[in-house]
Amino acid sequence: MTEHLTLLALLKRNAERYGDNRVAIREKEFGIWQSTTWQGYYEHVRDFALGLRTLGFKRDDKIAYAGDNRPQGLYAELAAQALGGAIVGIYPDSHLDQVEYVINHSDSIYVVAGDQEQADKVLELKSTCPGVKKVIVDDPKGMRHYDDPILVYFKDIQKLGRELAAEQPHLFDEMIAGLTPDDVGMINYTSGTTGVPKGSMITQKNMVAVARLQDMVDSARDDFEYVSFLPFAWIGEQQFGVYWPLYKAFAVNFPEKVETVQENIREIGPHILLAPPRIWEKICSDIQVKIQEAVWIKRLVYKAFLPVGYRLADFTLEKKQPPPGWRLLNWIAYLVLFRSLNNFFGLTRLRHAYTGGAPLGPEIFKMFLALGVKIKQAYGATETTAATIIHRTDDIRLDTVGVPLPEIEVKTTDTGELLTKGDTVFKGYYKNPEASAKAIRDGWFYSGDAAVIDDDGHVVIIDRMADVMKLSDGSRFSPQLIENKLKFSPFIMDAVIIGQEKPYIAAMISVDSGNVGKWAENNQIAYTTFTDLSQKKEVYELIAREVAKTNQSLPRVAKVRRFVLLYKELDADDEELTRTRKVRRKFVIERYRDLITALYGDKEELDIEADIKYQDGTGYRMKTRVTVKQVDN
Repeated sequence: MTEHLTLLALLKRNAERYGDNRVAIREKEFGIWQSTTWQGYYEHVRDFALGLRTLGFKRDDKIAYAGDNRPQGLYAELAAQALGGAIVGIYPDSHLDQVEYVINHSDSIYVVAGDQEQADKVLELKSTCPGVKKVIVDDPKGMRHYDDPILVYFKDIQKLGRELAAEQPHLFDEMIAGLTPDDVGMINYTSGTTGVPKGSMITQKNMVAVARLQDMVDSARDDFEYVSFLPFAWIGEQQFGVYWPLYKAFAVNFPEKVETVQENIREIGPHILLAPPRIWEKICSDIQVKIQEAVWIKRLVYKAFLPVGYRLADFTLEKKQPPPGWRLLNWIAYLVLFRSLNNFFGLTRLRHAYTGGAPLGPEIFKMFLALGVKIKQAYGATETTAATIIHRTDDIRLDTVGVPLPEIEVKTTDTGELLTKGDTVFKGYYKNPEASAKAIRDGWFYSGDAAVIDDDGHVVIIDRMADVMKLSDGSRFSPQLIENKLKFSPFIMDAVIIGQEKPYIAAMISVDSGNVGKWAENNQIAYTTFTDLSQKKEVYELIAREVAKTNQSLPRVAKVRRFVLLYKELDADDEELTRTRKVRRKFVIERYRDLITALYGDKEELDIEADIKYQDGTGYRMKTRVTVKQVDN
């Protein structure tokens, strides 16, 4: 396969090899799974590419995609690349100012809008995004009376392409043959946790290399299934939902809508699944809540057999062969409990399960391992074309993110910063030569992450270099480690650890409204809003017990002494989280400065006035009283 050095060459190979005999894409619409073969995939890309060419799209031009995961997102991406251009991903829930920034900074001349909502955003930005020539709408539902001349429709562009293909049947293949591995095929914007997002230029060589190296570690077959529900704008979804499927020709499945993802995963029963920590944490919480609400006999079975799974997980982590007695007990536990739980969540056929985007707490790793699901941490960055360090199935360690993929070199500097070299390292930042020169030196990518490489080659990520904190007595600690442990609790959605140059560690915690709400109902605690629920005395006592439980697994210096419950959920729309749900720590610390002052003061209660804003710009000012809670360890 080494001769296929671009994604388009892989697409053509798959179409020639499988034709209409194997499914490449499925999408659920109106309750029915609609299938597209590899030949159909090729033709859809060809028609859209030639349609764009008819509109005037040329080499080095950019086209942005803003929409949910649908086949048209794949068609647009590969069509742009076939013309020697690049796709630019926009998160579908982005603010107007974020959409405006990405479109203008990337010099996108076309925008593919997934639906009316996305089209409305771009239409509203017409005056501030003068470079956009056309807005290409995929799903025109609700847009019958729109008459703006900038609007065109995806199917109409494909119709133009089919007409050109009929006139010049060899043109598309000639375009594919003219592509090179060094062509930039995507400008992928960083999450912006430390400032303004930067546009990472990802080449065809990067894309094919990361798929090839990933497959060397976890081989996939062409009859595998993958469910794509994470945004195309995230580089992790590109690796697992675009590049790898093209490289090994397995099927990609698109859920009907965001709300049906879990149901659709159960229907497909994927062999490969990538989910960020928030998804695994949610499944873990759902399992615990499901058991709590079960009849007494099921709770008894759970309590009896889950320890068996945990014991087998210990054998796996210790790389020891379990004795026959334990294997028998685990087989019984699988039949009685684990099989039904895995079935319920669609995990029965999993061969390769991954988490990425942020660290996953070791407790959650171990719980899934007890159920027989081996989640592997995948670590990487936008600049390394997603995951370049990954656990091996038979070498999972809870304290590391795994070892580098084959052909990838890693090392640390004298200050402990992790460096990466290999074919997956990006070309540089678009229109930012200064940042590019700082990030890539002598072929090494400087990650900004503090790390340690142990004697077995495993990489331990400590935290972002800028985020490692120091107490006033000089003791150092990783806030991310503590936050991940806290989020293992089914009652905690997000946590932000404070402590830089302070006498002790404190936390701002956002409760999981669903699970805490059910707990409140079960305990006959009345509440109205999230704010009301979060500030209940009983909820504070509940979370205090959860924090104290977490403290038991932390060293003395890292224990949380005080905490406050946030009166609202952390929200990407309020710029408190990135679109991949990473906390924008500096922004959050500045926004909640009054709460942080209270955490280190003498007051146990604080009156707060806060502006709550919605994505459409509306909002209201709210008043509430917030409690500061001491943790009894």
